[in-house]
Amino acid sequence: MARQGMRLRKGSNMSDCVLVVDDDREIVKAISILLEGEGYEVLKAYDGLQALDILATRQVRLVLIDVMMPKLDGLSAVMRIREKQNIPIIVLSAKSEDTDKVLGLSMGADDYVSKPYNPQELAARVKSQLRRYTLLGDIHTGNCAGEIKNGRLLYRTEEKTLYADGEPIKLTATETNIIDLLMRNLGRVFPAEEIYRRVWNEDAFASENTVMVHIRRIREKVELNPKEPEYIKVVWGIGYKMEKQEKRN
Repeated sequence: MARQGMRLRKGSNMSDCVLVVDDDREIVKAISILLEGEGYEVLKAYDGLQALDILATRQVRLVLIDVMMPKLDGLSAVMRIREKQNIPIIVLSAKSEDTDKVLGLSMGADDYVSKPYNPQELAARVKSQLRRYTLLGDIHTGNCAGEIKNGRLLYRTEEKTLYADGEPIKLTATETNIIDLLMRNLGRVFPAEEIYRRVWNEDAFASENTVMVHIRRIREKVELNPKEPEYIKVVWGIGYKMEKQEKRN
């Protein structure tokens, strides 16, 4: 009897379970073969609702999801996933326009791959997202060895957890890595290209929109008024910085 997703390479981690969601069964099959060959356990879903059902009952480390699907489209599913989980999400879509990419990232995706995709590139992006997510560790265990306080914000460096007014802020893995970079370098301006290289660990090609969308999402979670940010500021023509706040008595 065939057992889905159990063919693993020596040294692979059983917890690296990837959910592939697409209404095209041939695409799901092809991606599954690709990822199983890389040592991942693969779960399969063929619409957004089925994906949510699987996520409610199985521990999944990353989601690959198509945009155009019946019952519940991919972007709506991404929004639903983000309400409860911060696992990496890679959106797959036949649409390649920048506006479509920005929309996908705005909904909560961490990365966007256009069809037809290069199999090696897709596998590399999965590895990159999982590596970044794994590096965050379990944010609920252990005591922090260091804290960075900046006005209303407190960043615990070992937990990699950001607090605003004493309340933990729910960030995705990518958002956390951006915060980690900015909080450790208060006042320093980072060009979008440098943020992309440091956080995504990839060459910065057409990276400005991707970084801009993630900065916007962080502002919505952190700032009292995202339209007039106190903390994450843009320095026009240069990049972004975490504004260093004056210490208050």
